[in-house]
Amino acid sequence: MWTVKPADGRRRVPLAITVILVVPLAVAGCGGSGSTSRSTTTAAPTTVSSPPVTVAAAKGPSTGCGSPAAPGTVTLTPAVGGRARTVIVHVPSGYVRTSAVPLVLNLHGSQSTGLQQEALTGMDATADSDTFIVAYPQGGIAVARGYEWNVPGQPLFGGVAVPAGAADDVSFLEQLTSMLEAKYCVDTGRVYATGFSGGARMASQLACDASTVFAAVAPVSGLRTPAPCPSTRGVPVVSFHGTADPVDPYTGNGQEYWTYGVPEATRRWASHNGCAAAPGTSQPAPGVTLTAYGQCDGDAAVDLYTIAGEGHEWPGGPPLPRSITRVLGPQTTTINANSTMWAFFTAHPLP
Repeated sequence: MWTVKPADGRRRVPLAITVILVVPLAVAGCGGSGSTSRSTTTAAPTTVSSPPVTVAAAKGPSTGCGSPAAPGTVTLTPAVGGRARTVIVHVPSGYVRTSAVPLVLNLHGSQSTGLQQEALTGMDATADSDTFIVAYPQGGIAVARGYEWNVPGQPLFGGVAVPAGAADDVSFLEQLTSMLEAKYCVDTGRVYATGFSGGARMASQLACDASTVFAAVAPVSGLRTPAPCPSTRGVPVVSFHGTADPVDPYTGNGQEYWTYGVPEATRRWASHNGCAAAPGTSQPAPGVTLTAYGQCDGDAAVDLYTIAGEGHEWPGGPPLPRSITRVLGPQTTTINANSTMWAFFTAHPLP
């Protein structure tokens, strides 16, 4: 069953960061049928029946092609695993219900929400420009200032243990993808995942545990290489990280879930994907270094964009006030994560 709610259309400073500034410790955690237009008021949820979820045997247009759906943004609350979950879905302005388009899952950071991730990344505009659906799911573990993801084998922010009985978020995101494919016209060979901070760690996990679902992933400020990594294919990875990140330090030695550094995480992914041992390096923009591992098995490239002096933010995202960058480090506009990862995604559909 889907529950459809009007999505809040107000654009504002990324609340994921603004709210958690109240408590310094939490700063590091920044980590339906039809379309309902956005509204600044909350309407009573309407429950509607959804078609049976089926997984296509071969990649191509999804079963949702032809189903009633229109451009716009809605908040859906699907029942997954016996739990009501939340996801904001933005259907691009150029969407035609009979023409399959890519799908990107965009995962929020620790102690944040889907709405706050939508604001932080500004990805709706990219989706409109490049014609793909972007979905902002919400983690299943409620905390004081938002939600967190159940990353397998890892504690929550601050070393807090995952609560007993917490939802399996890998399974949730796989099932959500199938549900969205049944509701919208999706190219099932071009489904991708990105995320920020804790959401980046979750996206890293999806590359291991759901390699037949996600064609490529793009962790921002939170790349990890899970072990074990039971992928059935090498998944292309592009990541972004600032050298002045005070939350997930570029060189490692952070929280319990953040031991090794980002260059080491990149090297491990390159090894896992069977890439050449020596990467190429270049400077695509001032202060930005691209470390690119090539000659990978199945063209599963591994790219790292290192942004000199940037803090714990989304590169090229909407401007943040000084009150936030003073705590999380400087923000940069020298590279746009959205357009850069989209070019990478476009080059890496499922084989």
